[in-house]
Amino acid sequence: MADADWERRLGLLWSSIDEHGEDQFVAAMQALAAELPPDDAVGRFEQGSAFDSTGHPGLAVARYRRALERGLSGLRRRRAVIQLASSLRNLGQAEESVALLTDELDAGSDELDDAVRAFLVLALPSVRRDREAVSHALTALAPHLPRYNRSLAAYARELA
Repeated sequence: MADADWERRLGLLWSSIDEHGEDQFVAAMQALAAELPPDDAVGRFEQGSAFDSTGHPGLAVARYRRALERGLSGLRRRRAVIQLASSLRNLGQAEESVALLTDELDAGSDELDDAVRAFLVLALPSVRRDREAVSHALTALAPHLPRYNRSLAAYARELA
């Protein structure tokens, strides 16, 4: 497991992503991940994220899957599912994306709930489930409005 100094350096690398070329950023992430034990779940996840963030979702997918298989936990686990589902959608595998995100809605609740719904909203039209996408968008939006929360929640249920 990564220690506080490693996490700090990871944060610095992510905050400087726009200062690096794509290959340079990926190389820096691979070097940082190499400091962790071989096949470490966090290292695999961060490598996958680096590939994803530099426009290489195909290279990210295997790393996300491996991180999840290796027991990635907490918010990183949920982020891995979201990012894996997004990459799969981008690669034309929307059915699997929808399945992952739908399962994730039932996996518990945290600050990433709206992100799960947002990426599900992106995936559902790819499988011709537009009304359901609008329902999820309204469900995510309703709690953030100063008024009309109940009405929008009811309309969202009606659409689904």
